[in-house]
Amino acid sequence: MSSSNLQRALIQIWAFVFKNWIITKRNVFTLFEILFWPVVGLFSVGLLTVFLQLDADMSGFILIGVISMSVIQVCQIDVAYALLYDLWSKSIKHTFIAPVHSFQLILGSWLIGVFRSFLVFLLLSIFSVFAFGFDFLRPGIGPLVLFLLGLFLVSVLIGMSVCILVLLFGYKAEVAAWSLVSLMVLICGVYYPISILPFPLPEIAQAIPLTFFLEYFRSFYGFESGYRNLLGWGFGLSGLYLLIEMVAFKAVLHHARRTGVLIKLSE
Repeated sequence: MSSSNLQRALIQIWAFVFKNWIITKRNVFTLFEILFWPVVGLFSVGLLTVFLQLDADMSGFILIGVISMSVIQVCQIDVAYALLYDLWSKSIKHTFIAPVHSFQLILGSWLIGVFRSFLVFLLLSIFSVFAFGFDFLRPGIGPLVLFLLGLFLVSVLIGMSVCILVLLFGYKAEVAAWSLVSLMVLICGVYYPISILPFPLPEIAQAIPLTFFLEYFRSFYGFESGYRNLLGWGFGLSGLYLLIEMVAFKAVLHHARRTGVLIKLSE
């Protein structure tokens, strides 16, 4: 890629970063996504661990899950907003008329999601230290960075799934922006180990990257995993699913253009 083409691509990606930033800045309810709901979720579950008189390790097991899902929810919703805002404002066709690639749309939205969800992580990790004595920095900076990167990759996979469903089913798919995360809470061992799940849920959990990222980070807090090469499985599955979703997104977008779905969703 020439320097001029690279510069053009970076400008197009930045355009979607700036678009999401403007929407975020003007919408007061986005503050609830960053401040209110994550903090309420952390304190409600954290106080439950205090009431149940769980020891520090068990409380840490649960708090890791709570903070992880808050990070994922905030990040993935920004990727989903890439099409949901256009869907709600009936302007999807205008987005795809512009001379941009689908990966630029997703990447730009994901970057602002990474920024917002990192703020959520910082906020919740600070609160968890003072309120519940849980230190997220115990594993060290390196494992923490790898863990957060894994969460961000899981987020983009969920957000892209929502975008694909929007192009396929229109308004009926917007509920997926919230329900997919709830399903992962059930399956991936956010509040409990996947070994207690009934068949075939543990087998399904092993096909989801989040399971391995949670197992990896919890291993630094004394919870041994029955799996080997956790990061390899986590990042390997994430890369595989990302490739599949990129191909699926382009195919669904082509189908939506050919059948006139983009026009119908913009009327």
